[in-house]
Amino acid sequence: MQALAQDTQPSLPPSAYADGLRTELRALWRNILLKRAPHVASWAEAKPLPTIPTGQAAIPYLQALSIWFQLVRIIDENADVRNRRQIETQKGAQAVEGGFAEVLSDLNLSVGETEKLAGSLMTGPTLTAHPTEAKRVTVLEIHRRIYRILVSLESQRWTPIERSTLLNDLEGEIDLLWMTGELRLSRPSLRDEIEWGLQFFRDAIFDAVPQVIDRFDHACMQVLGKTLNVTPNVRFHSWIGGDRDGNPNVTSEMTKLALQRGRETAIDLYCQALDKAAQKLSISALILPLPEPHGERLQAIINRAPKNDRNPNEPFRQALNAVRQRLTSAGYQHISQFECDLDALDEALCAVNADILTRRHIRPLRRAATVFGLRTTTLDIRQNSTVTTSVLAEIWSAFEPAPKYGTPEWSTRLRSELADQNLQYPQRDGLSDQAQELLALLALMHAVRTGPDPKAVGPFILSMTRSADDILGVYLLARYAGFGSETLDISVVPLFETIGDLRNASAILLDVLDVPLARRSLKSGGNVIEVMLGYSDSGKDGGYFCSTWELDRAQRRIVTALASQGFSAAFFHGRGGSVSRGGAPTGRAIAAQPSGTIAGLLRVTEQGEVVSAKYANRGTAAAHLELLLSSTLRHTASHTKTPDRPEFDDAQDALSELSQMAYVSLLQTPGFLEYFQQASPVEELARLKIGSRPARRFGAASLDDLRAIPWVFAWSQNRHLITGWYGFGAAMVNFRKFRGARGDEVLRDMFRQSRLFRLAVDEMEKSLYQTDMTIAAKYSELVCDANTRQRILQAITSEYCKACDAVKFLNGGQIIGQRFPRLCERVERKRDELARIHTLQVDLLSQTRSERQAGTVPVSLLQSMNAISAGLGWTG
Repeated sequence: MQALAQDTQPSLPPSAYADGLRTELRALWRNILLKRAPHVASWAEAKPLPTIPTGQAAIPYLQALSIWFQLVRIIDENADVRNRRQIETQKGAQAVEGGFAEVLSDLNLSVGETEKLAGSLMTGPTLTAHPTEAKRVTVLEIHRRIYRILVSLESQRWTPIERSTLLNDLEGEIDLLWMTGELRLSRPSLRDEIEWGLQFFRDAIFDAVPQVIDRFDHACMQVLGKTLNVTPNVRFHSWIGGDRDGNPNVTSEMTKLALQRGRETAIDLYCQALDKAAQKLSISALILPLPEPHGERLQAIINRAPKNDRNPNEPFRQALNAVRQRLTSAGYQHISQFECDLDALDEALCAVNADILTRRHIRPLRRAATVFGLRTTTLDIRQNSTVTTSVLAEIWSAFEPAPKYGTPEWSTRLRSELADQNLQYPQRDGLSDQAQELLALLALMHAVRTGPDPKAVGPFILSMTRSADDILGVYLLARYAGFGSETLDISVVPLFETIGDLRNASAILLDVLDVPLARRSLKSGGNVIEVMLGYSDSGKDGGYFCSTWELDRAQRRIVTALASQGFSAAFFHGRGGSVSRGGAPTGRAIAAQPSGTIAGLLRVTEQGEVVSAKYANRGTAAAHLELLLSSTLRHTASHTKTPDRPEFDDAQDALSELSQMAYVSLLQTPGFLEYFQQASPVEELARLKIGSRPARRFGAASLDDLRAIPWVFAWSQNRHLITGWYGFGAAMVNFRKFRGARGDEVLRDMFRQSRLFRLAVDEMEKSLYQTDMTIAAKYSELVCDANTRQRILQAITSEYCKACDAVKFLNGGQIIGQRFPRLCERVERKRDELARIHTLQVDLLSQTRSERQAGTVPVSLLQSMNAISAGLGWTG
């Protein structure tokens, strides 16, 4: 077997290195095909591409290409991390784009200014199990082993025999991918998803976090000449086991399980680190006596554990074993007690001049304890406002007829009961299962908030917040569940998702602050009000550009409105992986946020396949977390430097309104729903077992009730991708028509100077580049009514051409995609193979629908969805 001789040389440029890996892995992949499915090997290599038969014969071919696309992604990930390391090695840490050293150098702040900023910094990556990750945990683990072998192959120390062994291991893992199969035959349970989320902490995040904090210290030493007394803070949140919006599988019992497994996982990880430290810290008190008071502090730790005769005269080992024993026996009632013991070990090692040992074995654990506590993540709770208002109406009806939601009578009764010190509590036994479950959930939140680890549970996220009454309704339900009456120790985070709700958000928050109980409760939280912004649903509601602009405007209005009341905002960005759900390069996305809207506090969702892309391996996890923190630091430090440009706001207002009109016009075109259902696999993808949650919130069959994720998924599968660009072309045509030469000048200025507008245009250009109207036309042939097919496809094609022309006007006439060579390279490598899979999927859809087998979807069709998702790099 050929070795990767030249491909592993450190001096090799990133593109050549990745090309070499692709050549080598393609050969290994082909070896597996020749062994497992020789006919597929001939199909995969044939020129011109043959026609692949539909049905069962297509399954191995689709499986083979799906595996290849996954291998390409792993190669790219490895090459990116390697390139980052090479840049740092050859040019220094300040040359690493988005790293702490580069940002601190650019900001040129004093030590005091940097310390103040870093101390106030808090980012909250939030892991979610949205159904956008098609890969099983077993497959993800194989991917991780492949990645680690590639990292090993970078080394030059291997002999030819040793390298051959590594390559054999690599081929074995690819073979295992084939024999395992990535397609889920049953929908994952909540337990599966909980363990899926925790696996990333076991594999990468737990070790990556201390490394990131260490990199901040190194950057401060390099740029400022000293380390600081504070570091940026990161706190992981999770929705897995807490998000019950439209998911009947998430109950209070499952939430308890998620809390329990989070704690158990954290303790397991701490114990592994303590065991490793104990193996190494064999310091004998006979050779190196500990000075006081350090010896006394370690002895006190040892004395708290049952007597153990192991490791006599080795106080560090004995103390570490005592800490481990206390940890596993629930002896630590608060994380601060655990941290105090680790500090004692750290200071004792420093007292005997063993700084190197404590930096290696104790401080990473101490830093992990600060971030993870005794819980791994803070578990957020999410429910839809339609459920909370329904339960409230049911409770009221037990006493007297409930007023209708949305009426003045509803608002009056709500505020009256919130102010009532003698509130009448409902008898839960007579309530529906839904009402009992919601009250049990709130009671669980109250129990955790008043227990030894109150940060184990996070806020109550209220989906589809439409009014102040929705938020106040949760406060009242919390009172029914036992939260008290003076102030409520519960954070209700409104999630504004539709365009209309984003526009009303600031007024809604001011209405909430008018209610004394709500205001007192919010003040007790430090005068900071957390607000979540929905990218997916706002995009589905108003189109990509309208959503982008309305999210920007909503943040600015909210900040201004809350400041008038003495409060500040902390924004939680509900971004997804694809452009249509707010996905964008992390650094640029943060930089494009409005001035003053971050102020050191930022939360963002990490959804589905994005989690595995960013956190499956320690190198990528550390790089992403550093970028997230450094970008937040840069934005916070620079928030006063962005000048207001009223003409830019006016132009984007106009473009937003015009693009929304064009987008909504398409959705309201007669026959559009039929076109969407027939020209995409939206109905069939519900059978793809990629999440525990149904594709529709409440079982309705309208676009309004379809989740944003399958909406985007379907338009990706058929390569229309309208969710990433539709409406912008028509908006630009009309804007330029009515604004003339002066309007053109403003547009060009915005493209050069507005971070938000430039980011939006760049991401739309990427979507347009990946749109394929030839493939889209093949899917349109599935639409039964010829008139509907022609009208809708013509409208989409026309708008596609307008959008391309609009982008080319802004980018100086460059070919679509030309400005993004890395994207082009990655797309072009897979274009022919993807086109063949799309053709096959169209045939499979036609065949499946003609056979009219209700409720059944052939494995080959499901496999085609997996393969296309793997090729594009996203699902929803």
